[in-house]
Order: sequence, then C-alpha cells, then structure tokens
Amino acid sequence: MIAAIAAAIFVIAHLALMIGITTPDKIAFDEVHYVPAAKQLLEKGPHEPLLNPMHPPLAKEFMALSIRVFGDNPLGWRYPSAVFGALAIAAMYLCGLALFASQGAALATATLAFLNQMVFVQSRIAMLDIYALSFDLFGIAAFICGYRRQRPEVAFGLAGLFFGLAGACKWSGFFPLGVAIAIVAVVRLLQGWRTQFAEPNADDWYRPDRWPEFRYYHFALCFILVPAAAYFIAYIPLTGFSITGFIESQRRIFAENSASHPSHLYMSSWPSWPLLMRPIWYQFDKMADERFQAVIFLGNPLILWPALAALAICAQDFIVARRTQAFLILAFYLGPWLAWATLPRTIGFIYYYLPSATVASLALVYVLTEGERAPPRWALWAFVAASAAGFLALLPISMSSLGTSMQTYQRLMIFQSWI
Repeated sequence: MIAAIAAAIFVIAHLALMIGITTPDKIAFDEVHYVPAAKQLLEKGPHEPLLNPMHPPLAKEFMALSIRVFGDNPLGWRYPSAVFGALAIAAMYLCGLALFASQGAALATATLAFLNQMVFVQSRIAMLDIYALSFDLFGIAAFICGYRRQRPEVAFGLAGLFFGLAGACKWSGFFPLGVAIAIVAVVRLLQGWRTQFAEPNADDWYRPDRWPEFRYYHFALCFILVPAAAYFIAYIPLTGFSITGFIESQRRIFAENSASHPSHLYMSSWPSWPLLMRPIWYQFDKMADERFQAVIFLGNPLILWPALAALAICAQDFIVARRTQAFLILAFYLGPWLAWATLPRTIGFIYYYLPSATVASLALVYVLTEGERAPPRWALWAFVAASAAGFLALLPISMSSLGTSMQTYQRLMIFQSWI
C-alpha cells in the first residue's frame, strides 16, 4: 500500500515536472558549469583538466547517462533533475508517514513540498542540488523510522547509505548525516549520564531505554562505513579504484570550496534565506511579442513565511512538551541551514536553503495536525489550497515555457530586492 502510493506520487510529480522542461532550449544559469562537466564524463579518460572539480561526480554521472540516452539537448541535460525532483516528493511522503503515521498528513506533506516552488524550479534545471535533496530526504525518512524503533540498525544503515549518496552529489548533502550523527550522540551521551525526564511519557524525544541493543560498532557501520563506501563507489567511474586519485579529488574539492570567490549579483547570506529576501533569476529573456521567458528561484511565500511561525511552535513543543516529532523537525531543518554559518565560504545563494525549506513542510503539517493546539482537520487542506493559489500565481515566472508579461512580473515583485 505504502509503496503503491509513493509510486503514484512519483508518477504524478514526474509528469508535472516534465511539462515544458526543454524550455529554455539553451544553457541556463549554472547549467554552464554542470552540463559540460557531465559531457566530459562521456569522453574516454583521463579527464584533464577536470571540469567542475569543486563537486563530487554522482549527480554529473546521472546527467551524463541522460545525455547519452537522450542526446546533447535540453531534455538530455534536465531529464534526471525531473526524475529526482519527483523522487524528492515521494520521499517527503515517506517522511510525513514516518513522522505522523497518517496517510492524510503524509499526502499533505508531499503536496506542500511540491507547491513550495523551490523543488519545482530546481527539478527543471541541470544543477546538482535536487539530486542531493532527494537522497537526503530518503535518508531522513529512514532515520525517522529507525529513531522510533527499539532495533534501528537496518533503518539507520539505510539512512547512512542515502546520506552517503547525497554527499556524492554535493558535499552539502552530508549535512543531514551530521544531524543524524549529532542526534544519536546526544541520546547516547544522556543515556551514559543516566539522565531521566520528570514524569516521562512515550512521546519524549529522549528515553533512557531507547535502542537497548544499538552498539558503537552499529553506529560506526551505519553512519561512517556505509556512507563512506557509497561515496567512494560514486568515484569509481571517474578515478577507478585508485586511492591516490580519490584523495586528490577530495583535495581539489576542498581547495575549490574554501577559496575566495568574487561577488555575485544574486549572492545572499544564510540569515536572509528563510525570509526570501534575495531570490535568483535563472532566466529572464525578452521574446519577440513583448512577453518574457522567466524563471525565478524564490520559494512560495504562502508556505515558507508561515513555516517560520510553525517552526517556532515546534521549538516550543520540543522544549515544553519534549515531543519527538517537534525535535526531529527542528533538527533536520536547522542543521542543514545553520551548517552554512560555520563554513568559510565567502559566497552563498538562496538555493542552499532548499533542504531546510523542503523539511519546513513537516513543521506546517505538524502544527496543523499534531501540535499541542492543532486546529480542526479541515484547516490543513484549507492551507494546502491557499498554498496552491500561491504556487499558481508564481507559475508564470517559475515555468519558462508559459511566458509572462511585464505587468505580471511587476505585480509579483513585491519587494525591490526580488528584482
């Protein structure tokens, strides 16, 4: 039943994301970095100089496979992004089901993730982020399942596998792995201190008897060895089994990402991302008939602004009621976002917020269904309907093939910083 519903969600999302995906029919925004790098992987090695050495190869390998099948054209470049975007929506359904144990809440979670505009736009461009997001969301779903079991080894191992594959697409894909490691470490530390809550209950995020048979070697296998193996295997098509070549690739990634970068028109800092202060225009081209082809990476304000209030309620329920759901939502929202505050990078963009913005759907569904002061059930679907209206309003500047008029563009640009 669960697999059938997840498969149906994937098919529906995939069909929706494919509409007009070949527009624009030219390289757009950061496709200029990743499409040539993917095409280089189709050439016989050695690949010197290696194009786009600042990121691991897995997502580019998927792009290369698509280009081999569909050709060096917009469909070849972008098709796997649509596939992984649809997988991300299915993964959000699984996250919602693992967290809420309710089909209605899980379906609402997946729907809000689709309607938040960020996943939609990122699934229709040949960049790396949607690949890492999809793997990470499956990893989060597996981790949540394991967290609630007395025997979490298999679920945690599966989570580690997905997190390793996410990191093999982009190093930031490892952030949720870091969150998972931190959660397990905190639980084990409190257990080592023999900590107990006053008036304990079954919904406490921490319990002294959690995972009684989970040993240190299970932890090492699930969260270190399995992710590392998945990450290394992704390099085999590029470097073979050469440890020297693998290590050199990691050195180059570190050097490229830690170096200073020139300022960019659309750069923004991590505190501004939840407020949607500085979006990115992936495309804005004038057409012959006084219309424009436009794609903006912004986020649906009718979802992502209310999500901030929902996250505050999650924080309250975590602190006051010690609720497991609120704790896990906060952990996987704050971890991938605040990680950017600790990095030495001199440049940032709002699409780095994509994982946290997607997880924010869980906070909204939690508040509308499971929170301490949850409203009537109809409020959830009323909110989904309002979110759909926001998504449709943004569609002319989210889907290049639709086109937009200057009047529509000006009406939607509420703030000067959005231009």
